[in-house]
Amino acid sequence: TGGHHPVQEGEVFNTRYQALRKLGCGAFATVWLCQDMRRKKHVALKVLKSRESSAEAAQDEVALLRCVSSMKKKDRAGENIVCLLDDFRMIGENDVCLVFEALGPSLRCLMGNYTARGLPLPFVKKSLQQVLAGLHFLHQRCRIIHADIKPENVLLCGRDKSLQRLLADMLDCSQRTDLRLKGQGDDLGNQLEESDLMSIEVKIADLGSACWTYKPFSKEIQTQPYRALEVLLGLDYGTPADIWSTGCLAFEMATGECLFDPQPGKYFSRDDDHVARIIELLGRIPPQIAFSWKKATKFFSRPGALLRISRLSPRSLHSILLDRHHWAKHQVPPFASFLLPALQYAPERRATAAQCLQHAWLSS
Repeated sequence: TGGHHPVQEGEVFNTRYQALRKLGCGAFATVWLCQDMRRKKHVALKVLKSRESSAEAAQDEVALLRCVSSMKKKDRAGENIVCLLDDFRMIGENDVCLVFEALGPSLRCLMGNYTARGLPLPFVKKSLQQVLAGLHFLHQRCRIIHADIKPENVLLCGRDKSLQRLLADMLDCSQRTDLRLKGQGDDLGNQLEESDLMSIEVKIADLGSACWTYKPFSKEIQTQPYRALEVLLGLDYGTPADIWSTGCLAFEMATGECLFDPQPGKYFSRDDDHVARIIELLGRIPPQIAFSWKKATKFFSRPGALLRISRLSPRSLHSILLDRHHWAKHQVPPFASFLLPALQYAPERRATAAQCLQHAWLSS
């Protein structure tokens, strides 16, 4: 890692952690499933690569995680955030190692293996309650913006032995395991009782992009389909940016499709298309928001008019759920009532995590 010799399975990171297998690899980190030889249990060990350009980011991530760990000792509400157990530097190297509790695969993996379009709504509601509780803890107790809420950063965990085996089977997302609820279709794939699915819990992971509410580290945050409007427009952002991403996550869990999946065209960028899709769904962006940025002319020729995309196809959330996803009429208004406040254009008017948690749809 970090330009040094690659870690091999069976290699020891220090005298305590032995690498069992690689779980994932990104531009800035590699994650390993390890055996904690002192406690005789599995852990997930994240190695932050020691490039000069990312050394400061690694220090920031450690500081954020230590803050979360410290606050969790005072407030059990932090149980919806993955727990940091240890951190150290590799022997003879500058790579920072972060040790976490070992959990199952991500929500993305579950969604990718699930045969139905969208996950069962009771599971969607329960999972969103846990994500929102985690965000409320981060925002209010820790003063942290996660800045990258998406299915890949929500991990599954289960206490039951059979569930743990199922989660382990799904751990390698490249090996597809068709999951369906019992009673749906034929006997192919792994079949779940809905009660099994409901006993799976979720935790927010990966604070690698996170920042303090009072000290943003970067103008560019969030993965594109989950990027809040204010971030797209280059405006100041805060904790409401996480709520926008959670709204996008809620729609994707419930329908199996991204709420916004922007694509570049011959004469316009992916960002242009993203802003256009937002306007199509949520209506005209008020001039005081669209033109509150001195570089607003990157997207707009005049209030309400996009610079490079002239033809829009407005569509309401209600019509998308009814016509495209074939929801029952009675299901649509409660979900729309939950989702739309999380997608308010003005961040100060957007629902908070606490307000989302109080919504009747989540507990119905």
